[in-house]
Amino acid sequence: MLAAMRIAVIGAGAVGGYFGGRLAEAANQVAFVARGRTLDALRTAGLRLESPKGDARLRPWISTDDPAEIGPVDLVVLGVKAWQVPEVAPSLRALVGDATCVLPLQNGVEAAGQLIAVLGPGPVLGGLCKIISMQVAPGHIRHLGVEPSVDFGEIGRPPSERVRRLRGAFESAGVGVRTPDDIQVAIWEKFLFICPVSGVGALTGRPIGEFRADPEARAMLEAAMGEVVAVAAGHGVGLRRDIVARTLRFLDGLPPEGTASMQRDILEGRPSELESQSGAVVRLGREAGVPTPVNLQIYERLLPLEERSRSPRS
Repeated sequence: MLAAMRIAVIGAGAVGGYFGGRLAEAANQVAFVARGRTLDALRTAGLRLESPKGDARLRPWISTDDPAEIGPVDLVVLGVKAWQVPEVAPSLRALVGDATCVLPLQNGVEAAGQLIAVLGPGPVLGGLCKIISMQVAPGHIRHLGVEPSVDFGEIGRPPSERVRRLRGAFESAGVGVRTPDDIQVAIWEKFLFICPVSGVGALTGRPIGEFRADPEARAMLEAAMGEVVAVAAGHGVGLRRDIVARTLRFLDGLPPEGTASMQRDILEGRPSELESQSGAVVRLGREAGVPTPVNLQIYERLLPLEERSRSPRS
């Protein structure tokens, strides 16, 4: 039987709330770092999960807006939006001890590097998650589709004992786990899916089932994915030759009503991960000398909405 872990989850939204809740159900000590109405809800009513895999209500071990109140833990799960990673990274120092693992689950390909710049390479793993979920209300998370899973691993090193221990913790919580030999490849493969789907979904304002069936939107999706493959190669990450075809087949099997979180944020007037997704493809493409005209078009068409959401008036 696995020993219980002390876990700090940063952000109790659609990702942090779901995976943190499942880890807490599995008898781990799980603290949530949140703020505003979400923190108030966790303190008063606890965390509520709705899911085809079973509903749950639970009281977190600690709910706080200050990581220093928690102290060093075994695992830090970073569930904030990608654009918030540089903002929260310095506060994570209070959670990191000699044996702490820091696991980023952001969309995008830059979170681990941003954490390493602040915390050093020792505690940081590469990671990603797969789930369609949303925050219905503060402290209330609804899992809508996709078998919830996480991938993680050492960056530039083979799987380690700490990776094997974390695998056991997530599997005991009913979460699917992969620990690939090269986590960077897995991160870019997820990016190849989420970035074009988010961008095309936001441009069309339509759910997955509608835009994947539209020939023009599908062509844009496929072209944007091909650009991500080229940018990855330009940064030394080789993806499988058939990865675009595999990703499109995966997309075709998703619930037709599904939407990506960036798409929902943009269409609902909230700050989004545009800069960490379409913007990152363009930026990283320029660094590697790889043209990205389709992702640039998506980025430039969505940027005015993003800027409006971040203006003081918004």
